[in-house]
Amino acid sequence: MRQEQVAHIDELMRAASGLPVPSRGTRDPVIMKSWQRCVSEHRLDPVVLREPLILPSTQLREHQDAMDEFTHTARFGVETLYRDVAGLGYVLLLTDAKGITVDFIGDPTFDATLMRAGLYLGADWKEPSAGTCAVGTCIATGEALVVHQTDHFDATHIPLTCTAAPVFDPSGALAAVLDISALRSPQPKESQLLALQLVKSVAHKIETANLLNRFRGEFILRLAPSPEFADVDPPYVLAVDSAGCIAGFNSKARALLRRELEARPPADAVRPLVGRRLSEFIEIAIDDLPRLGPASPVAQRMVRLAGTGTPMFAHCQLPARISTRSVAAAPPSLPAPLAGLHGGDAAMATVTARAARLVNTQMNLIVCGETGTGKEFLAKAIHAAGARSARPFVAVNCAALPETLIEGELFGYEAGAFTGAVARGRKGLVLEADGGTLFLDEIGDMPLTLQTRLLRVLAEREVTPLGRTRPVPVNIRVIAATHRDLLAEVNAGRFREDLYFRLSGAVLTLPPLRRRADFEWLVERLLEERGKAAKTRFSLSPHARDLLRAYRWPGNIRELMNTLDFACALAAEGTIQWEDLPERLREADAPHEAGAAALSPAFPSGEGEIAHDRLLAALRARSWNISAVARDLGVDRTTIHRRMRRYGIARRV
Repeated sequence: MRQEQVAHIDELMRAASGLPVPSRGTRDPVIMKSWQRCVSEHRLDPVVLREPLILPSTQLREHQDAMDEFTHTARFGVETLYRDVAGLGYVLLLTDAKGITVDFIGDPTFDATLMRAGLYLGADWKEPSAGTCAVGTCIATGEALVVHQTDHFDATHIPLTCTAAPVFDPSGALAAVLDISALRSPQPKESQLLALQLVKSVAHKIETANLLNRFRGEFILRLAPSPEFADVDPPYVLAVDSAGCIAGFNSKARALLRRELEARPPADAVRPLVGRRLSEFIEIAIDDLPRLGPASPVAQRMVRLAGTGTPMFAHCQLPARISTRSVAAAPPSLPAPLAGLHGGDAAMATVTARAARLVNTQMNLIVCGETGTGKEFLAKAIHAAGARSARPFVAVNCAALPETLIEGELFGYEAGAFTGAVARGRKGLVLEADGGTLFLDEIGDMPLTLQTRLLRVLAEREVTPLGRTRPVPVNIRVIAATHRDLLAEVNAGRFREDLYFRLSGAVLTLPPLRRRADFEWLVERLLEERGKAAKTRFSLSPHARDLLRAYRWPGNIRELMNTLDFACALAAEGTIQWEDLPERLREADAPHEAGAAALSPAFPSGEGEIAHDRLLAALRARSWNISAVARDLGVDRTTIHRRMRRYGIARRV
């Protein structure tokens, strides 16, 4: 027995007996715990030098047959890793979950030497057999590690350096261990740090390849924390079945999902991940997965983790049974809240179809359009159609809040944060919207100082109320609205460029009312709503309808709603006449009516007094029946009403 082996055995004996060990301060804790297991649990004697245990070919074949499909998948990764370390003296081992080497690549020139060291096909490297070693301790801990020279329990293995990483199956169970070992190496353990990173990287690739091979018939969802790598090499990979349940994952995705469960009740956290709905962890519906393909811009493929609100950029691979063409040809059905926003107008149909695809994504939105085009109605419909519908929809008019109050109103404040603060403090509108949607109307009017704070909230998903030192996590989706050209505002220095791009995950633009082809449908729907409230059926006279249709509507839908409110309040017996409309609409119609009146033989130009007398006579002759007088004189009844007001003619009873 060599002197270094004697010294090593002495260190093991002292560690097993609980005596001070000179190297304890420099020895990794995972190694010390493994030594203790070897003595207390595995009953291994530190003094005994063990020959490597190599299974006979018949037993080896049983282990290899059980691993045949996995080994075939892993072989390319093993060979690639071996080429990367060729010439450095490493041997590659792939073992099953029991520590039996089922695949091996090494320099055949050293076969005999490698076999004596146990670095060979069929070698048993589980911890109860071989003591502390890379494969066995990796199986025991489930973690990648380096067991370097005197880290080994058995003094026979002191010359070796071994680095191993676990490979898990799609359910999270250990499937294999990938190991690279060398007969000789530099003494510092740090010399193997690069080897550790290489082994972990290839183990991750083997794991993902096995997942893809197992679930070709399911959705494969890949997630990356940055858009730049969403289509390159996303670290988190999940298989999702057609019911929207998780079918499998790689270990990085498993760790990500487990982190999402940390804030949940313990009973929920211990439930198996496989079989749980994807929407428990990621705020997305199964019907939205086909829209996350590489054909869509990466900025439109942002999703959020349900627990923490962390943004991720997705890349979804469709099952073989679903073709890209069929997905493109079959847009999702329009949710009822969005379907109720138009009556067939092409521009609105495009806007609502795009919005339908975005309802359960977590990207922020900007809704553009002239004042009164219904931007808040669209935002509310998107909220009502999505998974956040049960949570608050909080609307903030950025133009209406005074600049001195907007910070406290948005972000809240602690009691006594400033003079005039409410005694108990204020939660703030951002936190009021937690879990739901924050609607920022007229975002273009937000002061620059507040834009900076809003940007931090969106970037960090947390808000710090005034007077508070620690931030509060917040999970919101922001829909902003503006009638301004925000890009022009950015160029003018009045709006932050970084905030614009943080908000504009998608931009939806509403058409002005004057360009909508479903104007008649919109009027009828608004009249129906007002009729239900007043328990009256409202209708429009032909001339009133023509005037509504011809008007330019600078205030858009908001102006139309106000107009109909006014007209319904004045309408006799539910029929809205020309004179029931607001004066601004009737004045807009005056040039047309004046022209018609000038052509009428009843009112020759320049004969005001005669026209007055003739009108008064016609009214008396027809017993003040306006409709009959209008027919006699060949004009519209509204012209009679207007000329009566002009001449001051009132009905005589």
